[in-house]
Amino acid sequence: MTRACPRIRLMPLLSALLATALAAPVAWADPPPPKTSAGDPAAEKAYVDALMAKMTLAEKLGQLNQPPGVGNNTGPAAMAGSEDQVRRGEIGSWLGTHGAALTCRLQRIAIEESRLGIPLLFAYDVIHGMRTVFPVPLGEASSFDPDEARNAARVAAVEATAHGVHWTYAPMVDIARDPRWGRIVEGAGEDPYLGSAFAAARVQGFQGEDLAAPDTLLATAKHFVGYGAAEGGRDYNIAEIPERTLREVYLPPFKAAVDAGAQSVMAAFNEISGVPMHAHQPLIEGVLRGDWGWDGLLVSDYTGVLELMEHGVAATREDAGRLGLRAGVDVDMVSNIYLKDLPVAAQAGRVPMAEVDASVRRVLNAKFRLGLFDDPYRYCKDSARQEAMTLTPEHRAAARRMAQKSMVLLKNEGDVLPLSKSLGTLAVIGPLADEPWGMLGNWVGIGRPADAVTPLAALKEALGERTRLVVAKGADIDSADTSGFDKAVRAAREADAVLMFLGEHPEMSAEANNRTSLDLPGVQQQLALAVAATGKPVVVVLLNGRPLSTGALQGRVPAILEAWFPGVEGGNAIVDLLFGDVGPSGKLPVTVPRNVGQVPIYHAHRNTGRPPAKDNKYTSKYIDVPWTPLYPFGHGLGYTTFGYDAPTVSRATLAPNDLAQQVSVRVTNTGQRAGTEVVQLYLRDDVASVTRPVRELRGFRRVELQPGESRTVMFELGFEDLALYDADMRRVVEPGTFTVFAGGSSEAEQSVAFKVVAR
Repeated sequence: MTRACPRIRLMPLLSALLATALAAPVAWADPPPPKTSAGDPAAEKAYVDALMAKMTLAEKLGQLNQPPGVGNNTGPAAMAGSEDQVRRGEIGSWLGTHGAALTCRLQRIAIEESRLGIPLLFAYDVIHGMRTVFPVPLGEASSFDPDEARNAARVAAVEATAHGVHWTYAPMVDIARDPRWGRIVEGAGEDPYLGSAFAAARVQGFQGEDLAAPDTLLATAKHFVGYGAAEGGRDYNIAEIPERTLREVYLPPFKAAVDAGAQSVMAAFNEISGVPMHAHQPLIEGVLRGDWGWDGLLVSDYTGVLELMEHGVAATREDAGRLGLRAGVDVDMVSNIYLKDLPVAAQAGRVPMAEVDASVRRVLNAKFRLGLFDDPYRYCKDSARQEAMTLTPEHRAAARRMAQKSMVLLKNEGDVLPLSKSLGTLAVIGPLADEPWGMLGNWVGIGRPADAVTPLAALKEALGERTRLVVAKGADIDSADTSGFDKAVRAAREADAVLMFLGEHPEMSAEANNRTSLDLPGVQQQLALAVAATGKPVVVVLLNGRPLSTGALQGRVPAILEAWFPGVEGGNAIVDLLFGDVGPSGKLPVTVPRNVGQVPIYHAHRNTGRPPAKDNKYTSKYIDVPWTPLYPFGHGLGYTTFGYDAPTVSRATLAPNDLAQQVSVRVTNTGQRAGTEVVQLYLRDDVASVTRPVRELRGFRRVELQPGESRTVMFELGFEDLALYDADMRRVVEPGTFTVFAGGSSEAEQSVAFKVVAR
């Protein structure tokens, strides 16, 4: 392969002095071979073996060091790695650095001015888009469309790689059942089956079909593991997780990501049962690498190795570094411990060289698999590509389509929606009607507010001069000021219909942004009630990063659309749905509580010995609100209705050696408009040796139907669907009856039972 730039070997005096300080360097007489056969395991091993034989201890530890880079703002201030460190081989990867010109310049220093010419990895948080910002991941999960999520990740990879990025810290695959936790916005919600489907899809989208292609990113499944179970919904907090729950709920999305080929995993900030994850050898080396056979690159979270001291399991920086390396944490993000504190420990034998070499090998393997030893400039050498592949019309169209599918129609009493485009006057009220950041959300890559289409801008474009828009902000997002209420109420009284855009500021969710209330911030709830009191048809559009409790609006506001933070094309997608150009088809990936006091609340709960019952006080419920959610997992309305026949199974009885089961369900569009339904399949193990969830999601399918049209949807069940961890933590299928439920949410009523017989 022809190189964009010659690989010139320079030996500055500083490099020579540093090399002799720790070990006698072995200089290459010739540059490495020009073709490394990325994708060939034998070639990979041979190449990495040869390279490692020439590395000093300092150079090896340099490969494990990742300083913060240009534009990084994800944690406490730390000294950025210098270009001289690159020359000395002290940096293996760089966090938060992007741009074709910048990354090529830094790469050229690594290739041409360091002793061994090992390429750098450039990492950036590309969470739901680079410049073309898609809906936040929780919104994408509402689509119940992994193919669309795969495409969104593919678009993100194309743009990010055009900006010189090799490695993204996504997807976040943490299961989250506490909406107080700010980072619920970054994942796929509460369900491990849905989360696994989206984990695999996003990994495949980022990494593409050929990792050595110049438009693929190393995907990182994060945060391993149990981060979403933080006590009190407080980010960084401990997580007390029983082993059964860990294996049934929190590990499956990581297994799905690994099975999809994820080349990187990030350790979590939390501890489990007294062991911080950055020191958790049984889970990293035992489960992830041992049981699952994963051979990828494990990176710390921001200063995660250093924080082992605050956790109280390390007394010194060296102790923290030794614990992290022994646990299998390959790359030390920002702490600078591996580079600065482990050389003396390694020379003294306190750090086995086998542990150092194992981590270095995984770093070099990742660079090999990306094809960087073939062409280290492949991601940055074509500056025209950066412009040509960024925020293209095709990318914006994909973002609009994803946003349309991600929105969930929570209620629509009296068929207020869709609105008519012939309305005389439309009131547009609320602090998020014309707020670009309210479209983008958080973790927006290099997205810009100017790129975003707001609802107000989209309404003006769609309605033109036909409809008069009366605009009133009403209140700020989190202010107690009600002085704008009168103007908002007057606007509503003038109008034929009212659109209210309410919710959260993006900085109210994501990392370190946790809340103790799930209500609308500030006085937005009072604003909505004041406007609704006019008696005009009111539609509330929610823009937020977590489920919000809007129980006070029930019976007052006839229509509520959950739009999440929908991305650069969010305004257009909202208008598409409000006026019926596209029908809503999203479903909730989380349970929405009536108030924060119900948390945690999720669909796959266990029954207890006294399940809730209206006519029995001494059962598991509350005295002030119903035990049921405001909106259940899987809920979402359309502009038509769907009917379900009872599901059928291919076999009434299954034998232990043949557990293949087919479930068929007939669904019919019973309304007057075409629509898309997400057919959902749930399973219950009726009696088992250990308690089981009341029902578990085991399949879903998007189905488009014309009015009156029916379709039979078939699902396949097998061992993994029927299995449980028994009292001895063995994965088994026990004899007994299983009930299958099919419908449009987790409250599906149509069911059928079958039996697994004993041996």
